[in-house]
Amino acid sequence: MIIHGSLSQEGNKTDADGLFGNKCNQNLWIYTADCMPIFFADKRTRTVAALHCGRKGLEKKIIKNLVKIFDKFGTSRDDLLVAIGPAISKENYLVDQFTFKEFYRKAENKKITVNLTKIEKDLYFSNSNNFKEQNLNQLDLKRSAYRQLLSENIPSVNIDISNLCTYKLKNEFNSWRKSKTFSRQWNFICSYR
Repeated sequence: MIIHGSLSQEGNKTDADGLFGNKCNQNLWIYTADCMPIFFADKRTRTVAALHCGRKGLEKKIIKNLVKIFDKFGTSRDDLLVAIGPAISKENYLVDQFTFKEFYRKAENKKITVNLTKIEKDLYFSNSNNFKEQNLNQLDLKRSAYRQLLSENIPSVNIDISNLCTYKLKNEFNSWRKSKTFSRQWNFICSYR
């Protein structure tokens, strides 16, 4: 669910996966562990938004839903800037075959078949024999988010993706998948008009 920033109350947590800045001079705060913080800014109107986006958010097309809100405010795709913050890397996000196939089907609207091309195998399946023995696959959330942004006609030059991994950098980030901690990173974007 994406809500307008004006509906969240100072000092209270709001149960939502996204905030859309619908008023001037709003600070939008979200917290994440291994999921991606994704920030949007309209460079013309200075409207901003923040998403907490992981596997389930990508499957539910949260990016597409947020872009529809920007459309209602008259945002041009050429004016929309996007930043994907630190999140778990594909090397550290391992899922079983069923979860992997369901994600690919829902998030990318495609079915994985036995006859994958070499490129698809390289992109979506691990080459490690250890992973294959466990029937685990590497899930690349950042790549999928990037592809969803491109499918919404956001220019690639307007998208920035952090290469920092929350799982790998244990002294800099809190990772649920690594340590089952309830600590999180706070992420924010602010708009000044």
